[in-house]
Amino acid sequence: MVPSKNYLVLMLLCLFVLANSNGQTTVGNENYLIANARSGDDALELLDRYGLASYSCNVSQFLKINALESNRLKPGASYKLPVLVVAYNGKSIRTTLDIDDWKKAKRIEEYNKMAQRKSLRPDYFIENKRLWVPWHEINCDTPPPKTAAAAIGAIKKEEIRDKSRPMPNVVMGGEKDRDGDRVFPIFGPSYQKTPLLNRNMKGKVFYLISGHGGPDVGAQGKRAGHTLCEDEYAYDVTLRLLRLLVSHGATAYMIVRDPNDGIRDGTYLNCDKDEEVWGGLEIPYDQKERLKQRTDIINTLTEKHLKVGQADQTIIEIHVDSRSQDKKQDVFFYFRPGSDPSLDLAEHIHQTFATKYRKAQGGRGYSGTVSSRHLFTLKETYTPRAVYIELANIQNDWDQQRIVIQNNRQAIANWICHALLTQ
Repeated sequence: MVPSKNYLVLMLLCLFVLANSNGQTTVGNENYLIANARSGDDALELLDRYGLASYSCNVSQFLKINALESNRLKPGASYKLPVLVVAYNGKSIRTTLDIDDWKKAKRIEEYNKMAQRKSLRPDYFIENKRLWVPWHEINCDTPPPKTAAAAIGAIKKEEIRDKSRPMPNVVMGGEKDRDGDRVFPIFGPSYQKTPLLNRNMKGKVFYLISGHGGPDVGAQGKRAGHTLCEDEYAYDVTLRLLRLLVSHGATAYMIVRDPNDGIRDGTYLNCDKDEEVWGGLEIPYDQKERLKQRTDIINTLTEKHLKVGQADQTIIEIHVDSRSQDKKQDVFFYFRPGSDPSLDLAEHIHQTFATKYRKAQGGRGYSGTVSSRHLFTLKETYTPRAVYIELANIQNDWDQQRIVIQNNRQAIANWICHALLTQ
């Protein structure tokens, strides 16, 4: 069989790539990108950091080029990534790779921009003439999957995880700095150092979903000339909760993720649409596709944890409600219909809020409710417990204080965490 013209050109271009030995990420002898595994990394975590885990051919190629029989990695060891580094000709990606597909060239360009934005590479390919070409763009016959579940399901389970190996305690891209502190960039510069206070939640797994995101900002309110977007305030509370859970030793996944919005202490949080979901996947425009994408990811992760004996798993989804402007609305809860564990958890969080309100504002009263509802996330997942929380009425001036005041957002996260610790 005669190799294709594109393949021969790409291989010839690879011969001109020079090794870069100054940074943490370098070019290997075979022109594959090289990266070091962090503490707690397995193959999927490392590939996910580089936006590669959603393609089954990337995972298969990673195992092949590193001669791995399982997903286990050694902390600090160097591994070849399924990314070829080729000499950029200074003109265009299409002429560099000898391809006619404009969309493919744009995807490769966006991949290089993403790598620089996430500090995976210190410079841009136009400046240093080194173009990163993901393996899936040139060697995968199948189209990219819409969900992480689709990618993971395409690979033999024994290639994804050695079942005898415990799941990592922290699975959200944390690392240790030179002082030995735990650092999680997702929390932003002011909060990224997250000490391990205790291990009271060791063995517990949480999937946190902040409502809406990406093309859907959710409900909106107005205050002092500012637009309040539901997804931004739900995200900030959820991120604060995530940090608390991790500090108590939990394994916690942030399903909706923003590349540049860490925990924010401002009153008015800017609205944007750059959120993505776990695995670096773009959030679809269609609502049903968005919800299915999230439930597929959670179901895949739930199965992985169940297979290694971690049955204590919980979904917490956080939204901000929208009612008529004059309607005050206390925090209320939905649970998965027919699920006693979900009902018990919802009632326990509800009771925790009632107790906290009595102590903080004795004469205020609390009218939050607990009820079942056939919401997509609740009925289409099989994680043992699932609770959906509505924080406030984003249209009501009084309720808005619950989310625009940063201390109130932290208090909500504290109370939810307290309930999860004591249930």
